[in-house]
Amino acid sequence: MRVLFVCLGNICRSPTAEGVLRHKLREAGLADQVEVASAGTGDWHVGKAPDKRSQAAAKLRGYDLSAQRARQVSRADFATYDLILAMDNSNLRNLKALQPTKGKAELDLFLRRYQSEVDEVPDPYYDGEQGFEQVLGLIEHASDLLVIELKGRL
Repeated sequence: MRVLFVCLGNICRSPTAEGVLRHKLREAGLADQVEVASAGTGDWHVGKAPDKRSQAAAKLRGYDLSAQRARQVSRADFATYDLILAMDNSNLRNLKALQPTKGKAELDLFLRRYQSEVDEVPDPYYDGEQGFEQVLGLIEHASDLLVIELKGRL
């Protein structure tokens, strides 16, 4: 099973989701059965590490994002991944425009699929430290529900 998280620049939300889900899969004993990655719809940060504020918030909760590097999503990802989860509606629209007609990937909003209260993971890039904490909390909760779904699908 392969899961890809997608946000705008792949330095805040999607690498956080990648790191959190990898951690939770290890805890659940599923790390060898599920491949997790992240990408951005834009190319501004390709090759860069996640935002220092994302890394700091994640590290405080036991997640290490330091080895990740940003990349841009490609049409090939729709054949490689089983589940592509966008962080917000804008990125979902961009993904739908890029999606080939024969891609195998299921495409959805991450929070709409795994949380009822909020549809979108807010972009914390222009906010203070509190925004990164909020994003992390939303992603942790949704990732718990995603792990339950993945257990059922494996």
